[in-house]
Amino acid sequence: MRFEVFLALRFLRARQHAFINLITVLSMAGVSLGVCALIVVLSVMNGFQDEFTKKIVGMNSHVTVYKAGGVIERPQAVADKLNQMPQVEGVSSIIYGQVMLVAPAAASGAILYGLDAPDSPKARELAAHLVEGDLAALARPTPGGLWGVLVGSALARRLGLGTGSVVNIINPLGEDTPVGRAPKSEPFQVVGLFESGLYQFDSSIVFVGLAAGQRFLGLGQGVSGMEVMLKDLYQAPVMAQEIGRILGPMYFARDWISTNKNLFAALKLEKIAMFVILILIVFVASFGIVSSLIMMVMVKTRDIGILKALGATRSSLRRVFVLQGLVIGLVGTVVGVAGGLVLCWLLSRYHFIELPKAVYPINTLPVQVDPLMVATVASAAVLISLLATIYPARVAGGLDPVKALRYE
Repeated sequence: MRFEVFLALRFLRARQHAFINLITVLSMAGVSLGVCALIVVLSVMNGFQDEFTKKIVGMNSHVTVYKAGGVIERPQAVADKLNQMPQVEGVSSIIYGQVMLVAPAAASGAILYGLDAPDSPKARELAAHLVEGDLAALARPTPGGLWGVLVGSALARRLGLGTGSVVNIINPLGEDTPVGRAPKSEPFQVVGLFESGLYQFDSSIVFVGLAAGQRFLGLGQGVSGMEVMLKDLYQAPVMAQEIGRILGPMYFARDWISTNKNLFAALKLEKIAMFVILILIVFVASFGIVSSLIMMVMVKTRDIGILKALGATRSSLRRVFVLQGLVIGLVGTVVGVAGGLVLCWLLSRYHFIELPKAVYPINTLPVQVDPLMVATVASAAVLISLLATIYPARVAGGLDPVKALRYE
């Protein structure tokens, strides 16, 4: 094997064939460019997926438990059962309902959420996204005697609301009156604005205290659901099935992955599409490897004939050209991986690419390097380079020494 390695490196260092050397360098550069582009693009897409996951999980629970009929009358009993499960980290009650917000300037539909304890996971996440106001103000009436409400920034802009504004919230299901069921309207005071970065939340959700929400929606001591936080959020689909089994047929659970499966399916499809598109750069570079090796076989025909006459076997000569192509692919891959990792570090360290805040939930280009992804890209590039050597190696191994030396 040392003989084949020596010949492969000697052929690559041949200075009398400048044009072949140029093609070899361009092939290495093509492999490097393809690998670098793949690592950067896939790392950025991983970053986007991670940021979307944080935003979605931050504003939603890992698993949400509902009851057929809509109201859980004994939430503490359900919470006690859930807390006994080893994978459960915390349980909190929620109430929700579709309402109408009527401001002096405009009106809009929204989803009203009632928060449980201020130290619940959703409350902590909401506090981190507050633009104005104080989350603790939801637990008590304002000095004016009104209950407080937190409004998403996009919804507040649409309705012309700010901290201190009064907005009427209408429950279309209403309450029973002597003349039948009628919509219920009650004024609330805006005690804060939040901005999660996801437009679907910021434009359609308002938060009130749990007690205020129960009274307004007429739930009594009941709640609309139970939010469950897990120690491992990626076990949510399995835990949702287990929770449904433990609580019985009257209860069902939905996990955050199945709720947002369309979004994550789209992100996964984009990653696959980008991988296929960018790997074509490596395929194009592999054509350069094929060309340089074929030309090397042509100019080294006499040398190959002499080697065969001296006893070199076909397999040995094939290995010489396979090693040549493998060296080209390895060097290009190593340079591409190094360049891609350096570029990813620069993007994550200096944030010199800014994103429009009105379009994306983050301000800068996110980057998350996955070692498995880097290894997959590098392996694919080396494999493509190796496959590119098959035909030139077969040609070199199949040369007849008599014909190769006839005119020498």
